[in-house]
Amino acid sequence: MKIEVDGDRLSREIEDLAKISEAEPPVVTRIVFTPADLKARAWMKARCETAGLVIREDTIGNTFARWLGSDTSAPIVGTGSHIDAIPNAGRFDGVVGVLGGLEAIRALQRAGFHPKHSIELLIFTSEEPTRFGIGCLGSRLLSGTLSADDATKLTDKNGASVDEVRKQAGFTGELRDAKLPPNYYKAFVELHIEQGPILERERVPLGIVERIAAPASLMITIEGSGGHAGGVLMPDRKDALCAAAELILALEQAARRRGAVDTVATVGICDVFPGAINSIPARVRLGVDVRDTNLSRRDEVLRALEQACRATSNKRQIVVHSELLNADAPAESSPEVVAALRQACEKHTYNFLPMTSRAYHDSLFMSRIAPIAMLFIPCLNGYSHRPDEYASPEDIARGTVVLAETLASLAE
Repeated sequence: MKIEVDGDRLSREIEDLAKISEAEPPVVTRIVFTPADLKARAWMKARCETAGLVIREDTIGNTFARWLGSDTSAPIVGTGSHIDAIPNAGRFDGVVGVLGGLEAIRALQRAGFHPKHSIELLIFTSEEPTRFGIGCLGSRLLSGTLSADDATKLTDKNGASVDEVRKQAGFTGELRDAKLPPNYYKAFVELHIEQGPILERERVPLGIVERIAAPASLMITIEGSGGHAGGVLMPDRKDALCAAAELILALEQAARRRGAVDTVATVGICDVFPGAINSIPARVRLGVDVRDTNLSRRDEVLRALEQACRATSNKRQIVVHSELLNADAPAESSPEVVAALRQACEKHTYNFLPMTSRAYHDSLFMSRIAPIAMLFIPCLNGYSHRPDEYASPEDIARGTVVLAETLASLAE
């Protein structure tokens, strides 16, 4: 069987989908359940229907497009990713895995392949945490990692709940019904841009992901005492931003002290109230991200941060409150799925690197219910989540060929 990918069509489709955005090109912004997101979903479904795929959507909006195999009772071989995009993003993150997954299926169809196991393209809802403050909402629900009760408590910045927003978008029914039954998938493979510089730096065209780092997210609120910048003397101050600065540096030090390259910690949000140049900050909210491929190491950083919060609170006589939003376990790729990816690379004489994904993806949560692995392709300078994010048509087509070969192997 000779698999040939239509790289020109795939590139055109990526460009066309990028035009469905809340921002002007080259910026891509598609927040979940907004008009741009819903329009992009309809655009994708139309292409899946043209390919003869059977489509269904669950109660959170995950979209399943299935190529029926000869044994419809057998567990399914899945692939896919997401098409939602954070503000000021690029056109390849997630999209390569969705449109590449569709093209992999079409290439197998053109090659005359007849799968025993059905092959399913899965477009996840809200991989990005932009609207509801938690990433991978769709895959968390379908894997049972997030309960329906906890999901209903999530709100956007306007106070609208997940339930309200999804129903307005046309996704009704009980959220608990999004959870997939046991043994639904035989395997799941996600194609993705690397979002890092290693493949480009090493001049290797493909990366096979063997593990995915575990994220933990926190919101820390620091309550000090405000006042006039000129009227409150230094000995009398309870400056919330100065306390926040200590915590930020303590977090950085805690991550560095672990001595492992996979241990990373970030403060990505720093909201200061009241935010006036001549006013002492009375309250600060910090958004914290800590992740590692090793769970105990990551949790050591979290404990060090807790200790720093207590010490800073006592030293500065302020109140520090920490809310853990999520703390997920890392994932190991399935040896069987990794082997299928390796064999596909070797069949086409493509070099590859065994890799760790330090960004987390829907595959992290799919690993709770199915054997998984990921396939990375290079992206220019490792850039992602920005308008100049770029993956070459040649790299995308190469990844799609390997994906198609892997799906065929798993679906036989």
